[in-house]
Amino acid sequence: MAQPDARTGLLAPAPWVEERGAPIRITAVRTFLTAPHGCPHLIVRVETNDPGLYGLGCASDPQRTLAVRSVLDDYLAPLLVGRDPDDIEDIHRLLLNSAYWRGGSVTGNALGGVDVALWDLKAKRLGTPLYALFGGRVRTGAAAYTHVEGADAREIADKVAAAFERGFGHVRIQAAVPGADTYGSHGAEADPAAVRARRVPWDSAGYLRTVPAVLARVRELVGDGVELLHDVHERLDPRQAREFLRRIADTGLYFVEDLLAPEDAGHFARLHDASPVPLAVGELFHDTAQFLPLLDGPAIDFARIRVPTLGGLTPARKIAAVCELRGVRLAPHGPADVSPVAQAATLALDVSSHAFGVQEAAAFKPAVHEVFPGTIVPRRGTLVPHRAPGHGVDFDESAARRHPVPEPLGHDRWALLRNTDGSVQRP
Repeated sequence: MAQPDARTGLLAPAPWVEERGAPIRITAVRTFLTAPHGCPHLIVRVETNDPGLYGLGCASDPQRTLAVRSVLDDYLAPLLVGRDPDDIEDIHRLLLNSAYWRGGSVTGNALGGVDVALWDLKAKRLGTPLYALFGGRVRTGAAAYTHVEGADAREIADKVAAAFERGFGHVRIQAAVPGADTYGSHGAEADPAAVRARRVPWDSAGYLRTVPAVLARVRELVGDGVELLHDVHERLDPRQAREFLRRIADTGLYFVEDLLAPEDAGHFARLHDASPVPLAVGELFHDTAQFLPLLDGPAIDFARIRVPTLGGLTPARKIAAVCELRGVRLAPHGPADVSPVAQAATLALDVSSHAFGVQEAAAFKPAVHEVFPGTIVPRRGTLVPHRAPGHGVDFDESAARRHPVPEPLGHDRWALLRNTDGSVQRP
């Protein structure tokens, strides 16, 4: 049995590899920052001693971009050079343990960037689409949902109808609350400068008075032929969340997302048992262990995995397997701050898992398509993976340089959000 070299920590190549020639080894790990959509994207390129053979991953964390890059450049890259890129499970565990104090979103995103790049590299080396490494497709494409928002039910319903005409059978709807900073919608009367500066407070009482009635009216206007979703964005406490579910019980929502923050996840079981509204959570999770208590019941209906932050496809596939066994659906996170590289990698998981439910779909700006050739776009509300080797999305370094990232804290100012009483609110 092969043992790691005591000096280098590298696993010895298998005998049959030695027989057919020099083994493939990682020669460099390079990182790139770019912002063609306005939000920072951190791209990881794992290179090998086989000319032209490389893998691409996404380590994007818009709030801690430079910290993630430091972890990659200063700590993970030196550990990776010289290793066999085929040993993905071994490398994942090695890098996870290397920090000693494991976990956290910074470590998760750094590890996720490397992990996706290794899977991409392996699929390219074998000349097969990434999903083929996960057992192949169980569906031809992944149903996607888009986002609409508005100041009132009529405006939202009109936008839902337009999205439905474009082929989307799932639409996330966000409603404005007058005078309040409401996630996803601020209304026509809101001062954009005041909203950006976070001078407009969050008003939980106003949200509870306004939004349930708007959701109910939108359902009346659009009928039952389209699935409606809503994102609370973790801005309610457990008592408020219980009241919100009571008020929207008859709206027929496909799911309510992030009803509670991760810190309050212990309340999900009670809320799940008391309400018919499906619950989705997980985009803020950076560790598979955070999902397990919610899947045991289960206490949720949809797992909102974010592949980069969770540490890549290696842990995401394990969560997907548990979801399938527990009857929980996948609803992966996919806004514009998840780059097209991560989107394509997530799509490989979507089409190969029986647990899949729906995929969030970003509407990328034209510049993104220049920086990321092969960016996948929804067709009639469905995302279809490439059949090219790997995940099928490339990265143009020269185009990327034309889109520098904003200064730290310049991308968004969510941390400055306050409640009506002046206390800090979750973003």
